[in-house]
Amino acid sequence: MSLKLGVPSKGRLMEKTFEWFAKRGITLSRTGSDREYAGAVAGIDGIDLVLLSAGEMPRELAAGRIHLGVTGTDLVQEKLPLWEQQVEEIVGLGFGHADLILAVPQIWVDVDTIDDLDAVAAAFRANHGHRLRIATKYHRLVREYLMDAGVADYQLVDSQGATEGTVKNETAEMVADITSTGETLRANHLKLMSDGLILRSQATLWRSRVAKYSAEEKATLGDLMERLHG
Repeated sequence: MSLKLGVPSKGRLMEKTFEWFAKRGITLSRTGSDREYAGAVAGIDGIDLVLLSAGEMPRELAAGRIHLGVTGTDLVQEKLPLWEQQVEEIVGLGFGHADLILAVPQIWVDVDTIDDLDAVAAAFRANHGHRLRIATKYHRLVREYLMDAGVADYQLVDSQGATEGTVKNETAEMVADITSTGETLRANHLKLMSDGLILRSQATLWRSRVAKYSAEEKATLGDLMERLHG
């Protein structure tokens, strides 16, 4: 049996992950055509490369179908309830940095903090007859953050793409989204709330706590950890 290592299947995340492992003497590569999700590992024995989308990685780790996987902190914490019981963070890879933040229209000059938002949300419902809408794809993280902050008068609107444009399109009043530079927010006349940082995320190597490990796989894992931390 071989240890299964999940890596993003395409794009910059895949390339940066390959580079990160290469610096530690482990060569990861795609095999076959660009349409084939097959890969190879050189420089260490007993590891099979599994190419998956970053969004699939948390599910596969939580199901124990892969032993290790590279994906963002945001995806693990959003997709896995009680994630600490299902996966263990091994090491941050130092790329793929992004922040999950709350942003409101720049014209909301009186809204800068969560306390301001709580007051505005109550007034908004009284004036408009429906709750203030927040566009996001991070429902669990946003809901938990606002619950901890004591904000209740809102509704989440699902947005799987172009979230920053929902305010301009009048399908939401504010957004909760991932940003790395803030340029897209500013281009859409949105501003980050001063205490609106929900989560700092980066590409991270995770270990499944629920996958089964044979004695041989445990030995391979130990060898890999020595290589990565050495």
